[in-house]
Amino acid sequence: MHIELRQLSVHYPGRVRPAVDGVSLGLRAGDIGVLIGPSGCGKTTLLRAVAGLEPASAGEIFISGQRVEGAGAHVPPERRQIGMVFQDYALFPHLDVERNVAFGLPRSVSRGERKARVAEVLELVGLGGSEKRMPHELSGGQQQRVALARALAPRPQLLLLDEPFSNLDVDLRERLAHEIRGILKAAKATALFVTHDQLEAFAIGDVIGVMHEGHLHQWDDAYTLYHRPATRFVADFIGHGVFAPATLRRVGNQVVVHTALGALTDGAECPLPAAFGYGQCEVLLRADDIVHDDDAPVKAEILRKAFRGSEFLYTLRLKTGETLLAHVPSHHDHHVGEWIGIRAQVDHVVTFEREGGAAAPPMASFAV
Repeated sequence: MHIELRQLSVHYPGRVRPAVDGVSLGLRAGDIGVLIGPSGCGKTTLLRAVAGLEPASAGEIFISGQRVEGAGAHVPPERRQIGMVFQDYALFPHLDVERNVAFGLPRSVSRGERKARVAEVLELVGLGGSEKRMPHELSGGQQQRVALARALAPRPQLLLLDEPFSNLDVDLRERLAHEIRGILKAAKATALFVTHDQLEAFAIGDVIGVMHEGHLHQWDDAYTLYHRPATRFVADFIGHGVFAPATLRRVGNQVVVHTALGALTDGAECPLPAAFGYGQCEVLLRADDIVHDDDAPVKAEILRKAFRGSEFLYTLRLKTGETLLAHVPSHHDHHVGEWIGIRAQVDHVVTFEREGGAAAPPMASFAV
């Protein structure tokens, strides 16, 4: 692994709970890792610990195989060969683009090499020929690219980005996330990125970590996070969905999950989880698992509707009282209070122990 954290903890004096609590993860060279979670979950503290700006209270950090934190070692930030991009860009307003980008280069670099490297990274971020422009002459997105070019110029071992798009509007954030991913891949940079925006995380990350109250709940690719959540918190945090009451029963060599929308099966042998008393559980039903079908025998009342352009996000209530969410194409423009037919079309069935806590593990997870 290019960067590896082993049981890393950061504990601030006077706080009962660690800001980062026993986090382990690995990131391969050239990959982009993203940390996501609610405010105060510890993701920025973890990033600062990797940078050497926060001392670890326990655990170890390795970069390119070298221990930089833990077991008596503490390599200072300036010797970790790490580049950082902040949410406020931190450009020097009195310096032009060229001098901003060149600021982090070692003094030993000759003037000619300096100019060549600045031109190279500016070309990489799509700002070739902008050397003499001042920061106030640039848009927010261009300033962010300059900040990225400055961080890349010294060829760091690792690039850390702390919510770099938070000051930009939503459309620009999503577009820039795709562009920055392309830039980082072209530079063959290893990067660890912090955001609170799921779409941003999905757009830029090879691997994504979901954090809550200092704990890393899952470190996986976006598809697995969505379809195979490792904990109840991940299932609730990622995407739109609800936990519906269900009952697990074995029928022959199949496990059948009985719900108010009918039976869900995996079609393969799967032992009934012993932790489910009498098979009582909850099944994760995402908005894209619920299909609008006028001919379906199950009907649901529309409680709320949110227009999303190509689709509506309907909040529905069954006659039995359960609430569900459904993505429905926007040409199906039904009124609040109207009853519509729905059915479940679940490709990945994930169940949890009924009334489990935020960190309760999934008791059964399988594809149908």
